[in-house]
Amino acid sequence: MAHYQALHDWNVSPAEAVALQQQLRTQIRIEPLTKTPETIAGCDISFNKFEETVYAGIVVLRLDTLETIAESGVVSTAPFPYIPGLLSFREIPALLEAWQKLTVEPDVVMFDGHGTAHPRRIGIASHGGLFLNRPAFGCGKSVLVGKYDEPAPERGSWSPMRHYGEVVGAALRTKNNVNPVYVSPGHLIDLETAIALTLQCNGGYRIPEPTRRAHNLVNALRRGEKEANQ
Repeated sequence: MAHYQALHDWNVSPAEAVALQQQLRTQIRIEPLTKTPETIAGCDISFNKFEETVYAGIVVLRLDTLETIAESGVVSTAPFPYIPGLLSFREIPALLEAWQKLTVEPDVVMFDGHGTAHPRRIGIASHGGLFLNRPAFGCGKSVLVGKYDEPAPERGSWSPMRHYGEVVGAALRTKNNVNPVYVSPGHLIDLETAIALTLQCNGGYRIPEPTRRAHNLVNALRRGEKEANQ
């Protein structure tokens, strides 16, 4: 069973959630990894529109072969309304449930979302990384905050994303001539390492394998093709 630290209760008002973000952001550490990771997890969430049911999935891969070595999926209920900038309060509780059911604790965690590329610098990858107390970063499909110059069309090209003059992430080309993904450090990792890991998890698609497989898992859960972990 994978463990995490419970930093706060999830039964909070939107105003309390913002205050928690301001408090927690002071604990975020953006720094290089202390050791080379061997495993990486991808985390994703799916909702049916206008429903409070959450489908959460985590898939753990070996970094050298990209083989799936563990996965966990749960069906839960969102404790918090849909409010942009506060989505982690809606999504993390179900991911923590899935985390506890993992048989392998990954060395680093990739979230389908953002870390520092967030209006208050604490997106789901930062907030989740604090709870999991391990290196975490975001790889988002769309921009929340940050302006950037279009990176060169070749895979591996990237350009910094800036918000109020601060570099908060990178627009990274994971496939030639395909729209970039948006990478940002969450906690206990730096931007360069997050970019390198995203490129390492290449399965030939725009979306890197950890979050792509987690996305497939939550969709299978939602369609009833897979059972949630008990």
